[in-house]
Amino acid sequence: MSGGGTGGHIFPALSIAGEVSRRHPDWGILFVGAEGRMEMEKVPAAGYKIIGLPVSGFDRKRLWRNVGVGIKLLKSLSKARAILKEFKPDIAIGVGGYASGPMLKAAQKQGIPTLLQEQNSYAGVTNKLLAAKAECICVAYEGMERFFPKEKIVLTGNPVRRNLLQCGATPEQARQAMGVDPSKKTILIIGGSLGARTVNNAIIAGLKQIGDAYGIQVIWQTGKLYDQQCREALEASGVKNVVQMPFITNMDMAYKAADLVVSRAGASSISELQLLGKPAILVPSPNVAEDHQTKNAQALASRDAAIMVTDADAVNMLVGTMLDTANDSELLASLGRNVEQMALRDAAEHIVDEVERIINDKKA
Repeated sequence: MSGGGTGGHIFPALSIAGEVSRRHPDWGILFVGAEGRMEMEKVPAAGYKIIGLPVSGFDRKRLWRNVGVGIKLLKSLSKARAILKEFKPDIAIGVGGYASGPMLKAAQKQGIPTLLQEQNSYAGVTNKLLAAKAECICVAYEGMERFFPKEKIVLTGNPVRRNLLQCGATPEQARQAMGVDPSKKTILIIGGSLGARTVNNAIIAGLKQIGDAYGIQVIWQTGKLYDQQCREALEASGVKNVVQMPFITNMDMAYKAADLVVSRAGASSISELQLLGKPAILVPSPNVAEDHQTKNAQALASRDAAIMVTDADAVNMLVGTMLDTANDSELLASLGRNVEQMALRDAAEHIVDEVERIINDKKA
């Protein structure tokens, strides 16, 4: 299994691996990622072996830097061939991101069947380049024949962390576990594993407004990078109805506690919101390839399944929009119903069905 760079690629990969292990405990699974990226920490923590490649992404703004990118790519392709020679896989699964490019390309050249998993409504460059020679492309949105050969597409949805769907706590119990008042309406703000600068700046700008909001409280996950800045701003404001933390480990409890979620519009986050039926305000990150988060958010907003606030408008609009939404019980219920109707369930199971089919076809 190859890919990574962000939680949006890593968590689906781990979900697929978990389903493979559940069905076939005797099968060997090897992850291949990018050196120095998040997967090199998260994958071993989940109990799987990972090897890092010296690959890095293409720099669209500073083109002169891409000489080094090209050299790293050649080294990564060479290392990928050596990994394949030693591990001898029956199939290679790519979950997107530049980390998956060298591994899947090397596998295709050696005649090893490949399966791609595309999380976003706008396909990533790596998956588009690999699609022609892939056996199967598992997608989470309809209309993906714009990017991939129609006959190879299987609509599966995005796999999410299994524990999120198995939380048995009540909202009151979850709020208590998160250190907030069990009886108050709760807004959860998540900027992804690395945090979201604009979202954090918007909350800092609106702290007084939040402090004045009667009957509402906020759980604010800021990301480690922005922890100190946000903590100091919160302390200086004197606002008491906000609990701030750099990272949330028990996301199942955080989601259960929330009446409304404010989030970036990464594919994994959206799939989680759909499966949990959570009303959300989405603030798409502008710092992603092909602006795919905006397209993800529009796919929900166009069906009244979420509210979208652009990154440019966030500092002026986000806090007011989230407080108005949290106070509108009818709107919350409607957003929750509509987003849940978009959910594609049992994605990991459907993807592993395809993995088994490909392996069996190869043996036949």
